[in-house]
Amino acid sequence: MKKEDIIALPNPHLRTKSTKVHVITDDTIKLIEDMTAASIDWEDSRPHEISAALAAVQVDHLERVVIIRSDFDDKSARDFTPLINPEIVKYEGEVVSDYEGCLSVSGVYGKVPRHTKVRVKALDLEGNEVRFKAEGFLARVIQHEIDHTNGIVFIDHLQDQTDAFFTLDEKGELQPLNYDEHIRENSILWD
Repeated sequence: MKKEDIIALPNPHLRTKSTKVHVITDDTIKLIEDMTAASIDWEDSRPHEISAALAAVQVDHLERVVIIRSDFDDKSARDFTPLINPEIVKYEGEVVSDYEGCLSVSGVYGKVPRHTKVRVKALDLEGNEVRFKAEGFLARVIQHEIDHTNGIVFIDHLQDQTDAFFTLDEKGELQPLNYDEHIRENSILWD
């Protein structure tokens, strides 16, 4: 898959809840490989961003599958960890607002409130249940991706927050967006 296979708002599938994977098949493994390829292709076209993660719905497959980058700090490390049927079993820590972007929301970033720690359960590629605790940026990324499996996009957490929206300038710096001009009536974001 290529970056062009990543769907974006206003595609209605991004607001649709994904179905649980009951059996991990060769098609599931191929989907994960395709998601990884699309993520890397997207990242290669962006000088100032990394592809931190991707949910299957973002390549128009309504299955509860996500991939999470194994190393957020090294753009040359291109390994992703797949999580099948991921769910948060417990939210912990405090709620902190920080910047998020999304491969399916073009040109808009938001300062999204998320828990600083979460406990997660999922299946690995062999169908074994895995449980782990995530903190910091990893916890944020996991919450973002699990939202995708539930038909929620990060901007849904910010709809009425006039000072929470940003865009990247040509230097890769976040700049505030005018809410009334770029966000409130933007049918691409809300329809």
